[in-house]
Amino acid sequence: MKARTTAFLITAALAVYFVLLGGRAVVLIGTGDPVGVGLGVGVLVLPLIGAWIAWTNLRFGFVTERMARQLRREGGLLDTSDLPRRPSGRVDRDAADGWFERRRAEVVAAPEDWRSWFLLAQAYDLAGDRGRARETMRKAIELFQVPNNRL
Repeated sequence: MKARTTAFLITAALAVYFVLLGGRAVVLIGTGDPVGVGLGVGVLVLPLIGAWIAWTNLRFGFVTERMARQLRREGGLLDTSDLPRRPSGRVDRDAADGWFERRRAEVVAAPEDWRSWFLLAQAYDLAGDRGRARETMRKAIELFQVPNNRL
């Protein structure tokens, strides 16, 4: 819940920033000067892009949470607390690799099941590959949303 609260607080701060930035854009456009209007339009585009980025990230989090809750209800959310860890708290590389290989085999066996993709994304995250974890989670979300027709 702490991460969710932090995300909402940051989003609220961004919303205030976007409103203030939008106000400056309107003032610049209102000058009537071609340079001011151009800058105003450019400044107005920034909050729109920022709002889109914030929404897509919040949506990603909401859907991922929903998927995790469903997996937990089904008993399919795997516990990684028993994996050996380094002093830093990260999962031992060999253990993460072994866990990853099992999850990858599950995806090969059931490529249309969002659950296997969700767990593979978790395996990427355990291995420290956040980029592939997000990409894989996007695939899981895509498969999850088709039958559920949500967000």
